[in-house]
Amino acid sequence: MRIGSGALRGRKLVAPHGTKTRPTSGRLKKSLFDVLARRLEGARVLDLYAGAGSLGIEALSRGAARAVLVERRRAAAEAIRRNIEELGLEDRAEIIRKDVLYALSHLSGRFDVVFADPPYRSMEPEKLLRFLGRGTILSDSAFVILEHHHKRELPERVGNLVSQRVIRAGESCFTLFALTE
Repeated sequence: MRIGSGALRGRKLVAPHGTKTRPTSGRLKKSLFDVLARRLEGARVLDLYAGAGSLGIEALSRGAARAVLVERRRAAAEAIRRNIEELGLEDRAEIIRKDVLYALSHLSGRFDVVFADPPYRSMEPEKLLRFLGRGTILSDSAFVILEHHHKRELPERVGNLVSQRVIRAGESCFTLFALTE
């Protein structure tokens, strides 16, 4: 796993041991970040179900000001910590080792970009979208990017979030939601 672009381009990331982490494919990640390119400069990013932290770290490499990475599993949180330290991002990244839905209810501030890669077979995407759809932790121009299996149907609208675009590679998709009023 490598950082695809930006100041840290080409740098390797360590991944947690085991099979519980499903890394985002390089092709899918590149397509997503090509779409987000102009939105990242100076952005405050939230990476939920962060795994090794590749999405949040990629955003930092491409100019995001700050990233909060939420990961419940110890091995994954340790991989994120190692990646952040090895890349010298300690002053721009924060790791929260808690359940995502719990962490969301305790976050402060507003985020410009939210990445979420929940377990494909769980009901967490719907719960997560309902919480984020309230808009309480999102900036006015926020984007929420949900990674999911391509056969999973997601609603067009959840609260103040409206589906804008779907990016697909293989069996995985990113659905991009924008905050509306």
